[in-house]
This record gives sequence, C-alpha cells and structure tokens, in this order.
Amino acid sequence: MQLTNRINFRNLKGDLFGGLTTAIVSLPLALAFGAASGAGPVSGLYGAVCVGFFAALFGGTPTLISEPTGPMTVVMTAIVASLTASNPENGLAMAFTVVMLAGLFQILFGVFRLGKYITLMPYSVISGFMSGIGIILVILQIAPFLGQQAPKGGVLGTLTNLPNLLVTINPAAAILGAITLAIIFLMPRKLKRIVPPQLAALVVGTVVSLVFFPNADIPRIGEIPMGLPTLQIPTFTPGQITAMLVDGAMLGMLGCIDTLLTAVIADSLTRTEHNSNKELIGQGIGNVMSGLCGGLPGAGATMGTVVNIQTGAKTALSGLTRAGILLIVVLWAAGLTSSIPMAVLAGIALKVGLDILDWSFLKRSHKVSWKGSAIMYGVLFLTVFVDLVVAVGVGVFIANILTIERLSEIRAREVKVISDTDDTVVLNAGEKQLLDQAQGRVLLFYLSGPMIFGVSKAIARQHNAVKDCDAIVMDLSDVPHMGVTASLEIENAIRDALDKGRQVYLVGADGTVKRRLEKLGIFEIIPSHNLFADRTEALREAVIRAGVNSPGQIPESDIDWSSTIQA
Repeated sequence: MQLTNRINFRNLKGDLFGGLTTAIVSLPLALAFGAASGAGPVSGLYGAVCVGFFAALFGGTPTLISEPTGPMTVVMTAIVASLTASNPENGLAMAFTVVMLAGLFQILFGVFRLGKYITLMPYSVISGFMSGIGIILVILQIAPFLGQQAPKGGVLGTLTNLPNLLVTINPAAAILGAITLAIIFLMPRKLKRIVPPQLAALVVGTVVSLVFFPNADIPRIGEIPMGLPTLQIPTFTPGQITAMLVDGAMLGMLGCIDTLLTAVIADSLTRTEHNSNKELIGQGIGNVMSGLCGGLPGAGATMGTVVNIQTGAKTALSGLTRAGILLIVVLWAAGLTSSIPMAVLAGIALKVGLDILDWSFLKRSHKVSWKGSAIMYGVLFLTVFVDLVVAVGVGVFIANILTIERLSEIRAREVKVISDTDDTVVLNAGEKQLLDQAQGRVLLFYLSGPMIFGVSKAIARQHNAVKDCDAIVMDLSDVPHMGVTASLEIENAIRDALDKGRQVYLVGADGTVKRRLEKLGIFEIIPSHNLFADRTEALREAVIRAGVNSPGQIPESDIDWSSTIQA
C-alpha cells in the first residue's frame, strides 16, 4: 500500500481553485460546529485543518474533503458534555483524548483491512441513525438560535426547557438567526455558484448585527486565540477509561461510515475507485492529530467533496490547499471572527441538521417495507432519546434477525425428502424410474444452496418426517457452503438413520462441505462404497442393495442412465 496519496501538478489550476473554494465553504461550518460542540469555535477550525490536511495526504480518495461534520459534531457534543460534567477540570482534555482514540481505532480498522465491512449495514439502520443525528443537531441549536445559553441535559434538557426559552427569547438574536436561514434557503442558484450561501449568511448576519443592533446584548463568538494550538496531552482517569474507549470506538466507527459513504459518492462523480482501507488510515491519522491539537473529530464531508470535484479538483493537492488556507486564517485572521453572532452560527448548523435528515426515505419508507420502516423509526427514536450506540446495536440486531429469518425461510424450501416423482426437484428419467421402482423404501434427501444456521430446523423437520424406509440418499451436490449448525443437524440425521439400521448414501460432498463433514467424523461412520459423486449411481446402488430390483419390476437394462440432472 502506498503511504501517501498520489499528488501531481498536471491539474494545478483545478486543484488550487478547488482548495480555495472548499476553504471558503468550510470556514463558516467549522466555526458553527465548534460552537455547537461546546469545545469552542477554534476547535472547529483546528479540526478542519488537521483532519483535512492529514486525510488528504494519507487517505485513499484523492478528491475527498475531510472536516468536522454534523454527525461527528453531535457525538462530540455528547462526549464533551458527559466528560466535563463528571470531571470539570479535565473533562475537555479527556474529550480530545477520545478524539485521538477514535483516530487510533480507524487506523486499526484500516490496517486490518476492515474497510469493505464497515458499510455493510442495512440502509434502514443508517437512515434512522443519520436522521436521528439530524434531529439532535436541530434541537441543540434552538437555544443559541433564540439567543439563550444551551440548557443542561442535551436534547431532553432543551425540549423540557423549550417553553422557558420561548418566553425569554432574545429578539435581536432570533432575527439574525432567521436572516441566516432565509439567506441559505432563498439564495438564488446563480448566486450560489459565486458565493457559498453559508459564507454569505455569515457575513450578512454579522454586518446586520453590527449596523442595526450595535448596543443589543447578542451572544457572540468572542476572541479566538491566534497562532499554533496548544498540544493536548492524552488525559484519562482509571474510572472513566472504559467509557472513553467505548466513546472512541463509537466515534471512530461513525467517522468510518460517514467517510466511506462520501467516498462512494466521490467515486460516482469522478468515475474512479477509492481505497477504503487506506482512506481509514488517513482519516485515523487526521483525527489523532486533531485531538492532539484540540480540534474536533472529522470525516469525509459530502458537500465539500462535491464542491471540490465540481470546481475541477482531481488530486489530493486540493485538500492540502484547503487546509493551508484555513491554517492561515487560524494563525493570522482568527481575530476577525470575534463579532460573529452565535445565532448566525446556530442558523448555519440548524440548516446542516435539516440536510442530514433522510427526507427521501422518511417519506416513502412505509411504502417500501413496513419492517424496514419500523426499524428506521425505532433507530431514529433510540438515537434521539436514548443512546447512539444502543440505537445502532439494536437496529443492526433486529435487521439481521429479520434477514436471517427470511433467508432461512427461502433456503428451507430447498430441503426436501423425495420418495416419488411428484416433487419439485428436477430428476432425470433414470432417477424417476429408480424412485418409482423403490416404492418408498429408498428416499432422496435433497439439499440446495448455502446451508446457514437458520436452515437447521428445516433439516430436522424433514428428517423427522421420514417414516419407514431401507435407505436414504443424501444429495449435497448443490450445497456450496455449510455452516456449523446445519452440519451438526446433518450429522444427527445421518447417525439417527444408521442407528435405525438404514443405509445412508452421500452424494456430491466436495470442497469446504467435504472438509466440514470430515472434521465431524462423518466419513468414519459411512463406508467408502456409500460415497458417490453422481446421484443416479447412488440411487441405483441403493435400490439394488435394498432388494427391490426383483422379477416383475423394471429391469435394470430398461433404465435410462444417459439423462443429466437439471439442478
């Protein structure tokens, strides 16, 4: 794996313009997310610089723009609130340690090549989780949007104090917040191509506050320290290390999902293919550095990535340029942001929250699948009112159980005991004649497709339905995979048949299926002359040894052995 992203200067103009444009787009979002997280606006800037630079340098998607995102900010907000409440003195430092842990988890995911598995999650769970995060982000912006301090207790605290927030509203701040939303929502498309609406809202809202409300008591960002950040030493206490590890794993996993979904969008726009594992390593390095610098965690940002590609960027030079421009702002121009009203930043973050909501699936999920809709709304509710980890865990568990149940039901239809020619399994002419000749004394036990653990009940049910017979031909020719549970159930069926004095013939056991049966000792209890590669030959042997090839029945010479199985 190449250590760094391939950077060339053949597309210098497009990459530089892409970096400049995305820096302009990122600035108001970084400030808004920093303010919303509780870590401070400057943390949003540090996160945008650190994650953006190192993810571009070491990542696996050349055009991806990485920065603090809405979902990552929501989780970081909960982490900051929890740790500062339990340890006011070191809580913020511990929160930045969690960011470093998240980065380390992402690096491990990439090193162990788990990138392709990260997004193997039901869409109903992803949709409910993301929509829940969007709702959380919107609710958390209500207090600063109205010019108030955010109540304690997060979402529930805000909703509980909503009547009081409305009664004590700061009119000037609310007007600025409304102006911000109006600009973002109503700005003409032609102007959006020239100036990002978030930046326009930031500038206009700030100017309006200074010109029309110079003496109003409006909460503002205040002075942001310029210069290089103070390094954050990893901080933890023995009593909280477990919770911090869980938070780090959750934050890292969310960053992986957010990033890889954005990388897929970048692939579709550029007709290229990203390197998932390398991207996770790059994101992990970026988040470790961001935590060390006191920055917010970040991930691949859809809006920034799309803007980057549309403005002509093709290599990681655009991401490096963007990080460099934002670094200049942090080092020499951060003081210019001190007059920005918090209500304006809340309006920008509120719009991001609304955009995170999966409106498309929310409107039609009940039409697609009521089970999927129930899972989606359940995950959404748990995300907003209980816990993000619980929401994803419960959602994935229920979705997988329903999927396994459905697959098991489908696979169970391919487990059949055949005693005559009236069944749905396609038999050739010779096999039909043999089964007719056997008159129920020889049974064909047919299995098809992957034998997952959910099929074991069907195997047991079909085996228990077997009444009186002399021989069982078990056909595994069409079984490409056999799980442990299904293997044990087949072993039980074979041993039970042998205990009852029946002959057992095994057909088509090959490859991984054969190795699994060998480990269970099946070939030690079935004699080698009862193992066949061809089903017709096995049936013929079973019929002959069962003693049903007697005078007056179909002579062996009349049986058509030339037909092939159409399985």
